[in-house]
Amino acid sequence: MRSSERLKGLDTFVTVADAGSFTAAAERLSLTNSAVGKAVARLEERLQKQLFDRTTRRLELTDAGHAFYQVCRRVLDEVEEIEHRLAAAEPIPSGRLSIGLPSTFGRLQALPALLEFAEQLPQVRPQISFTDRFVDLAEDGLDLAVRIGGSDSWPSSVGHSYLGHEELIFCASPGFLARNGTPETLEQLLELDAVLYARGDGSVGPWRIRGEHSRVSRQQVEGRLIVGEAEAQVAAVEAGMGVAQLATWLVEPQISSGSLVPIMPQLAIEGLPLHIVWQKNREHSVKVQALITHLEASLRIRPETTQEATQETTQEATQPS
Repeated sequence: MRSSERLKGLDTFVTVADAGSFTAAAERLSLTNSAVGKAVARLEERLQKQLFDRTTRRLELTDAGHAFYQVCRRVLDEVEEIEHRLAAAEPIPSGRLSIGLPSTFGRLQALPALLEFAEQLPQVRPQISFTDRFVDLAEDGLDLAVRIGGSDSWPSSVGHSYLGHEELIFCASPGFLARNGTPETLEQLLELDAVLYARGDGSVGPWRIRGEHSRVSRQQVEGRLIVGEAEAQVAAVEAGMGVAQLATWLVEPQISSGSLVPIMPQLAIEGLPLHIVWQKNREHSVKVQALITHLEASLRIRPETTQEATQETTQEATQPS
């Protein structure tokens, strides 16, 4: 089969998948419903695969259709980008850009940077997904992702940029400390009620404690409350339910407002690494390069600044009023 034959119907198929119906796709393409239906039918016949599950109420991609959609979407986006680059004297970032973010960090930290990026480059169309599960860039059809944690060695197909490590500190509400006292030793800290975080598999994360010679140990703690969502954990600590070990990026607003107080700053410890990762075969794309540069500038963690700010807030909070 000639290459030109393989390209027939791809745009129609992608438009139907994006629109969710043949009727909506026909309107976008200025075609009849019949023409759209026939184009998809010819494509399914050529592939010998059913691409859509059709019912009277909805139209959904099959597993084969979803896999084919990811490839078609990427091919069409690349064609669109090349057309823009050829038409412009200077390459201009443009076209769809598929981005994967971790749920809480993505919403609180990365999303504002992405919205700024989208405002600066209106010809780029970001498609943003949020999940805390491990994502495979190629399998999930992502151009780029932000990851907290991950291996120190990356496959050859993946490019990556290290942004720093998050910092973990112990926090409590002023009301809780007024009732229970501010701990000055590890033994006193471990006697206090704790608000712990439960991972997706139900396991409860231990506290990580800095000991002698800066060695880090894991301390299993009996929590008064165990919460499976990061922002809910922060809310519980604000409500005076106990002490928690939290990432500074998660509690910056609460520390600034005084609704949370850092305690025992000498126990502040390095948390998980933060990376931007992307498909190596996409790194020469103008839009991917532009987003990597923007996120590096917006999200790079500066540990010395974070630690100084935490210590200053701690000192202010412990000064007599």
